Amino acid sequence: MQKPLPFVAPYAHAASRAWRVLAAGTLLLALLHGPPARAFDFNDVAARAQQQAQEAYRSLSRKPPAQLQALTYDQYRDIRFRPDHALWRAQNLPFELMFFHLGKFQTQSVRINEITPQGVRHIPYASADFNYGKNKLSPQGWGDLGFAGFRAHFPLNGTTYKDELVVFLGASYFRALGAGMRYGLSARGLAIDTVSGHGEEFPRFTEFWIVRPTAAARTLTVYALLDSPRASGAYQFDIQPGAETVIDVRLRIFLRAPVATLGIAPLTSMFDFGENQAHRADFRPKVHDSDGLMVATGDGEWLWRPLLNPQQPLTTSFAMRKLRGFGLMQRDRNFSDYEDSEARYELRPSAWIEPVGSWGPGRVELVQLHTPDETNDNIVAYWVPDQLPATGQPLDLAYRLHWQGSQPMQRPPGAWVTQTRVGRGFAELAEDEQQFVVDFTGPSLAALPAAANVKAVVTAPSNGQIIESNAYRIEATGAWRMTVRVKQLIPTQPTELRGFLQSDANVLTETWSNILPAR
Repeated sequence: MQKPLPFVAPYAHAASRAWRVLAAGTLLLALLHGPPARAFDFNDVAARAQQQAQEAYRSLSRKPPAQLQALTYDQYRDIRFRPDHALWRAQNLPFELMFFHLGKFQTQSVRINEITPQGVRHIPYASADFNYGKNKLSPQGWGDLGFAGFRAHFPLNGTTYKDELVVFLGASYFRALGAGMRYGLSARGLAIDTVSGHGEEFPRFTEFWIVRPTAAARTLTVYALLDSPRASGAYQFDIQPGAETVIDVRLRIFLRAPVATLGIAPLTSMFDFGENQAHRADFRPKVHDSDGLMVATGDGEWLWRPLLNPQQPLTTSFAMRKLRGFGLMQRDRNFSDYEDSEARYELRPSAWIEPVGSWGPGRVELVQLHTPDETNDNIVAYWVPDQLPATGQPLDLAYRLHWQGSQPMQRPPGAWVTQTRVGRGFAELAEDEQQFVVDFTGPSLAALPAAANVKAVVTAPSNGQIIESNAYRIEATGAWRMTVRVKQLIPTQPTELRGFLQSDANVLTETWSNILPAR
């Protein structure tokens, strides 16, 4: 007996035919357009960095045309990106990108790419994106020059206008703003042999990949490839704008060759003069982008080192088993501190580095150089790990970089230094003596009863003798003042000082850690 055929509904035949048509169409699209785009991420950049580290270093940046190299400073400043050509403006996305032209000091080009849901797209140079002002140039034959760098915009201070948020320009430099701030100090990707005596090596970002944000995005992600004769690296920057703009940084470094000093999370700033180093000819009381280095150790101590503009290079460091954070801070926040109606130094940001995970033992190193004026950055601070990776092996680290204004989120829990002044009072000082007047303020001091017993604990760990120290409350301000008179034992050598306020067995303040340069 013949087995009956299975029943198949008419619509099943139709569905089968439709599926075959759909499959054929999908196969045709795959043949025409290739497989779906794979997401590009940090590991792709890290693979490039590792491959670079295995090869001899060679600079791939070509020199810009002679016309651009010959521009004067003012002529170069006359070249501006056209805001209506900003990337993502037409799509009304929350972030926008604009680009810097090559020329004058910016002679090394970087390659910039956009990461979209469809894949990675190179952003070519186009002369139509720029207004050349009064310059008489002929960009038609330049080809794809690349860019000097880029800046991202976001509505930091209101909804009607997108303000500058972050700039990547030159070597591995970048800087960012929070709401209401003006540009000041800069961060860097890496510092190599800043004080080795053989000349500093400046790694540079050679290529960027910027993720196209969604319409609701509040974070901009940037990947960067770093290269230099002795190092290669991959970076990820997750930029979160706000009253305090925060950048989450991830890095993976490969060394091509040994280095003397590897500076992690470098910060670069300017200190010309301040209350601890007055300028006798300038009407302004202070001129600086930062006035001190703040360090938080794993042992719970907070350190404050006032910055200097030394006559000779001055390098100091703070060694520790564990780092909780460090930063170059701008604590003077009143217009009257500077009286500069153009520079507005009181609006310059502080920058605080917060390690993510353990960085192990090492030191925070501070380099202070002489500057004749405010046009030069002369301050550098960075972390130096005790253990460096072997050549070709990765060093993986992460940190949060906080760009802070007048309301810093990171500060000592007790009390902190508000000013350091240098000089005699009524009484004369001996030739080898100096006097410091240090003011502290903070909740631990404000909570003290009127009859509290507060003393200044001051030491001179090297090359100094404390002649006198005092602590007392200032009736006019409510702050507490520490005065220190110190003798420099050997004038040709620097003298370290440490001081804090204490009540009974309780430490009330951060540690004021000052240095007298050699004379």
